[in-house]
Amino acid sequence: MKTKLLGLVGVALLMVPILSIAADDEYSYTEGSVRDVTSVRTKPGMFDTYMQFLRSTFKPMMEEQKKAGIVLSYAVYAGSPRTPKDPDLYLVVEYKNMAALDDLNAKTDPISKKYFATLSASNKAAADRESVREILGDELIRELKLK
Repeated sequence: MKTKLLGLVGVALLMVPILSIAADDEYSYTEGSVRDVTSVRTKPGMFDTYMQFLRSTFKPMMEEQKKAGIVLSYAVYAGSPRTPKDPDLYLVVEYKNMAALDDLNAKTDPISKKYFATLSASNKAAADRESVREILGDELIRELKLK
């Protein structure tokens, strides 16, 4: 009986490192939502003009995309530029995951057409906004939720 008990204890002790290795093989996080962060620098004296565009066009378009389930959320953040080439605004749009970006234009174009009628009109409006702001960059970031 003692021999069997010692054998079982020995097997149990051998299993501890295996269970530890299995636990170490898991990621310490889960993948969360994806955010598209656009860095914007408004031209001198044009901050309020650009904010009016965001209120009158960007916000309603984003609200429609939220209702349609295309985006989870959106936000506009003000920054404190350190140099004349740093952004003073960040436009952040949150998507459920990377797959939500597949065929994104096909999902958003019908909403854009309500505001700009055609793709070329939308492109022209974007070019015209260069007189009040400059897009410095665009970055996708993914939330990692720690376990």
